[in-house]
Amino acid sequence: MKLLKDNRFRGLTANDVKQDLMAGITVGIVAIPLGMAFAIASGVKPEYGLYTTVIAGILVALFGGSRYQIAGPTGAFIPILLAIVLEFGYEDLLIAGFMAGIMLMLMGFFKFGNLIKFIPRSVTIGFTAGIAVIIFAGQIENFLGLEGMEKKEYFHETMIQIFERLPTLNLYSILVAVLGVLILILVPRYFPRVPVLLVALIIPACIAYIFFPGKVETIGSAFGGISQSLPTLQFPELTWDKIVTLLQPAFVIAMLGGIESLLSAVVADGMTGKRHNSNRELIGQGLANVVTPLFGGIPATGAIARTATNIKSGAVSPLSGVFQGIFVLVTILALAPFASHIPLASMAPILMRVAINMSEHKSFAHIVKLRTSDSLVLAVTFLLTVFVNLTVAVQFGLLLAMFSFVKRMSEVVGVEKVIPTRLKEEENSKGLQSICPKIAFFTIEGPLFFGAADKFESMITRSINKKPSVLILKMKHVSYIDATGGNNLASLIRDFKKTGGTTLLAEMNDDVLNTIKNSGLYEEIGEKNIFSDASKAVDYSLNLINVNKCSRCGKKGATTCQVYLESQQLRSQADRAEHGVVN
Repeated sequence: MKLLKDNRFRGLTANDVKQDLMAGITVGIVAIPLGMAFAIASGVKPEYGLYTTVIAGILVALFGGSRYQIAGPTGAFIPILLAIVLEFGYEDLLIAGFMAGIMLMLMGFFKFGNLIKFIPRSVTIGFTAGIAVIIFAGQIENFLGLEGMEKKEYFHETMIQIFERLPTLNLYSILVAVLGVLILILVPRYFPRVPVLLVALIIPACIAYIFFPGKVETIGSAFGGISQSLPTLQFPELTWDKIVTLLQPAFVIAMLGGIESLLSAVVADGMTGKRHNSNRELIGQGLANVVTPLFGGIPATGAIARTATNIKSGAVSPLSGVFQGIFVLVTILALAPFASHIPLASMAPILMRVAINMSEHKSFAHIVKLRTSDSLVLAVTFLLTVFVNLTVAVQFGLLLAMFSFVKRMSEVVGVEKVIPTRLKEEENSKGLQSICPKIAFFTIEGPLFFGAADKFESMITRSINKKPSVLILKMKHVSYIDATGGNNLASLIRDFKKTGGTTLLAEMNDDVLNTIKNSGLYEEIGEKNIFSDASKAVDYSLNLINVNKCSRCGKKGATTCQVYLESQQLRSQADRAEHGVVN
């Protein structure tokens, strides 16, 4: 019943369903070779990638938040899943995927969808490019047909092993792989409507089977072929020890799955003009990752390339994702035995192309050329992804990006000393000290948070050359104040009060005013010293000045402030004054 109420399915016509069917078949043709290739590269049997394509594809289409999202195994997961398989084994990979699914659903229920979007682009491009390098390097062994290779967790270990095994290269494997490369380059150029990935898989497989059978490693020789039967439902054996052990890998899968799926949904939005529901998308992805491991499938997420293919193929609704899953399922049941003859060398160019496409090399080069803190974040994230692991890379990348952000925000804070224009001109022309030494007036700009609070206090302190009686802080442009900023403001006010001075605050927005009230600083300052208008604060300050003790006016025997009453500048021009910025 809920599906009937889903806006994504409303108003469908018979022609729309037909378009979804054709789009689903087209995407299914693309998804089959990718599903097998991603599974093999992740260190598991190829059919597990196909099971994931079927189950995740259907569930995300039905319960996700995007109209066009196609989910399944993706290249981004390869280094993570391979590391888990090598360290814990396939069974524990299923448990980690199951736990990641629960985490994704919780993220959706607690509306974390929008928060994931705040991960800096320099971090996402950094680890995506790093993953691309790992995928590309991991396929060199299949491209060259190297013998005796073992799966390694770290990039440098893989590269060392490749160089050590170079004498075992297989010329037949190289021939098959080169043929695949030529097909991937030439077919889209001359036959753009032909499913190039399937062609790049089938033609090299046929040539290898006919002309030099047994000379190259195939899915059958490496994995024993692909089962034609459907997987059975099996619940993972969860224990407390396994949950604790797999908590971090599961969290990495969940975070990467959430990021990739929402990025894919954003790409779909840009291509179609529609808008996805990010929290519902996380719930759909989580549900898919909870169910998929129960049937032996590996973790899944939204696939940008397949989603784009779905849209370009004329998809209208999520039914295209459902049809894609059904098509792959039928293909498994009907053609699984033939997949045993597919050479691993023919899958290598496909994964290498995936790596090149996902590397975002143009965006990578653009950020590097900026030579800013974003460039440093990108480089650190990329290098740590390649040479350590994704978990460490994302943690350090986010930490470095956070410090960079705090530094930039602290530089936004400014303290501007207000000097009335006419008085400034008089001072320059006559050499007189026309600015009243008893009142200090400052305009504060920018957020007062922990990264800028100390700078704010020191700037005010340095800017007060003499000891005024009244300190006016115009805070109209202070957008935010946190606990540290409030504490430093309170410290400034207390220190000034110890010298016998009075602090007046003017023109605070509601959020800043509420923060000051909640912190208790409001009572300490006193309601009478807080003003909604800076000119009123100036008028009030004139009544507080002891003119007899003023070095400027007291000598003249004045009864009130001569400079301000004669010129009337500070009150009338407080908001129109020319400001001299004090750094």
